[in-house]
Amino acid sequence: MVRVFTTVTVLLIAACTSDPPAKPSSQSAMTYPETKRVDHWDVYHGVRVHDPYRWLEDLDSPQTKAWVDAQNALAQPFLESIPARERIKARLTELWNYERYGVPIVKGGRYFYLRNDGLQNQSVLYVAESLDGEPRVLLDPNELSPDGTIALGEVVPSPDGRIIAYSLSDGGTDWRTWHFRDVNTGKDLPEVLRFIKFADVAWTADSKSVYYARYPTLPDGTGDGSKQREVYRHVLGTPVASDTLIFKVDDHPTANPYPLVSDDGRYLVIFLYDGSQQTGLYYYRLDAKGAPVGEVVRLIDTYDAEYDFIAAIDGVFYVRTTAGAPNARLVAIDLARPAREHWRDVLPEAKSALRRTSILSGRVIAEYLEDAHSIVRVSDLEGKSLYEVKLPGLGRADGFYGGVHDTETFFSYTDFLTPASIWRLDVLSGEVSLFRAPKLAMDMSAYVTEQVFYRSKDGTRVPMFITRKKDFVKNGQAPVMLYGYGGFNLAQQPAFSTPVAVWLELGGVYAVANIRGGSEYGEAWHSAGTKLQKQNVFDDFIAAAEWLIAERYTSAPRLAIRGRSNGGLLVAAVLNQRPELFGAALPAVGVLDMLRYHTPSSNARQWASDYGLSENEDEFKALYAYSPYHRVRDGVCYPPTLITTADRDDRVVPWHSYKYAAALQRAQGCENPILLRVETRAGHGAGKPMWMQIEDFADQWAFLVWALKMDVG
Repeated sequence: MVRVFTTVTVLLIAACTSDPPAKPSSQSAMTYPETKRVDHWDVYHGVRVHDPYRWLEDLDSPQTKAWVDAQNALAQPFLESIPARERIKARLTELWNYERYGVPIVKGGRYFYLRNDGLQNQSVLYVAESLDGEPRVLLDPNELSPDGTIALGEVVPSPDGRIIAYSLSDGGTDWRTWHFRDVNTGKDLPEVLRFIKFADVAWTADSKSVYYARYPTLPDGTGDGSKQREVYRHVLGTPVASDTLIFKVDDHPTANPYPLVSDDGRYLVIFLYDGSQQTGLYYYRLDAKGAPVGEVVRLIDTYDAEYDFIAAIDGVFYVRTTAGAPNARLVAIDLARPAREHWRDVLPEAKSALRRTSILSGRVIAEYLEDAHSIVRVSDLEGKSLYEVKLPGLGRADGFYGGVHDTETFFSYTDFLTPASIWRLDVLSGEVSLFRAPKLAMDMSAYVTEQVFYRSKDGTRVPMFITRKKDFVKNGQAPVMLYGYGGFNLAQQPAFSTPVAVWLELGGVYAVANIRGGSEYGEAWHSAGTKLQKQNVFDDFIAAAEWLIAERYTSAPRLAIRGRSNGGLLVAAVLNQRPELFGAALPAVGVLDMLRYHTPSSNARQWASDYGLSENEDEFKALYAYSPYHRVRDGVCYPPTLITTADRDDRVVPWHSYKYAAALQRAQGCENPILLRVETRAGHGAGKPMWMQIEDFADQWAFLVWALKMDVG
């Protein structure tokens, strides 16, 4: 008999065993912390699966905390003893000390933007009354905590520019508290919105109320992130406790709503997300005071593609969608005739993937991906081409925010050798002018980025960026860091990184493989790296490593792999599958137990659109075949590996890394170290203070210098 996801739990203390300390000679030169093993088995579709480290999922237990302390007590002295670490830390500190700006948002004639003077733990929010006006500090999050771990998240100015709604994150958590600040006085209003994450608030046109999506609360008064969000309306100056429930999903148990308000103030749009390519669009009509009128209209509820609301103009919704167009298209939907046969293509599907669009002053600004770099084209509302935005190079452009009546917008540009600069676009004329550009204390002219293409296991042509010294000689001896992600429709575009610049100075080569699972070539590229086809992602990455070796950029002992989050899964999976191919591995905040990533203790069920679920037999087989935690093999010689996570990561909960580290340490068949570094008062990465980032990268780069036997002087 086949049983679907039946759990067999045997957790009696008498049944528990412990890993013996690692043997000091042939198996490992390190004595790892003693790690208890429990006799816990799960049954998936008739397959019994051992989970000996299930107890590490109890993050608040004294036993787990003691184990984490012991792991840090092993890893930190090892890392700090590497001679190059202090030099790397000093250079990271020196090089990161340059002025950086965010993309301005213009509301009510005011310009709001972030600025960091270089080594501030958190960027500061400024406001200026005109483009050339003297900016003043509106909010400095560095004043909110002595260690810089309270971070400013999202900032949403009101349409009249008089109030900002802003969110704060404490200690790296994804949970946000939303506050309201008077721009003239710099004082906060009394109300605070709670139980919110991954969603902005949406202002009504009169700037007197916001719509927001919050999670239900648990009996202890905290947010229940395992449930669906509900949309509320808050009117400024009224108690939050009296906020009106506007919308809740009652027939789609895994979809979450995101509220938006059209620029004309006539519509409350509910974007519903149930994973990549599984979205819907509903809307309410709003009265002059921004309150809903009548029942919700289910404009699109098929959940069969992406449907991104862009703007509403004269009763027409402009929607970017992948429906019938894997590379995406922009359609106009007349609300008087909303049936699909009446949809009008504004921007038909093109050869390049349509990444994002915005509409300003009757102009459609369309950002395309062409071999993983940005191309920005502008057309009118009929789709007639007007001009192409001149970018400084073949890098990444982000921004182009604004309302349907705005005549100017701003964007950032970056590539592997160019820190992000901020540019202004005159929407009507197409004129581009520089707003702010950083000055870096490093001459990047000695380096070059090349784009190469290689073949994966199944013959698929895959692009890869390689950044190196101009006078680089291919002799198979260079230390190479290969980075990848490969998931969730996220393209890996060129972008400047201070730590990568330091890596280049150390004599390293930096490679980014644009593997399947991302959006580099539209939805077809993404879906080819999901669910039953996820192994394509790992094959693409392995093929990148093999190509770098075959082309004599490096050799296996000098090749390091690195990735974060879904990229941490990537690194761990290929580390398990081809341990002999790499000289070191850095899996960070990874999704590593693929059978339980979606459980209540993990709170990530919507990732199923990429991964699948172990409840489904065919998806279980695919997940079990590569799940890093389950594919560790006893006695194999794994390369030196530094696993990093944070104890307050509530996106990819840290027990993924704990369980994988425990399994890898026990299985290690040679003297190469397997270390676990756990940051405290940090989360998945967003909002991490500068000092913490410097320490983190100093540890990782020092580990690579040691593992790859780099001569850094």
